[in-house]
Amino acid sequence: MTLDKHTIQGLPAFTTTTLSKSEFSERMINAEYYEVGTAPAQGGRIKVWWSHNSYPRVESIYSPDKNIVLTAYHV
Repeated sequence: MTLDKHTIQGLPAFTTTTLSKSEFSERMINAEYYEVGTAPAQGGRIKVWWSHNSYPRVESIYSPDKNIVLTAYHV
């Protein structure tokens, strides 16, 4: 739960350690990122990749129920 430890280009800095899926998705879409894939992650969590036409790809990690974003970072 380190969302506030990372900076995503095109988005204001996160001030919380986690975000709801809907709020995170809204921020990403407003910054013109789009979801490009998902995969299982460690501990039953879910990885979601986001792409952008100008910025590096972002990997985000969601809770097992995919309702909470735990962290996100450029890869």
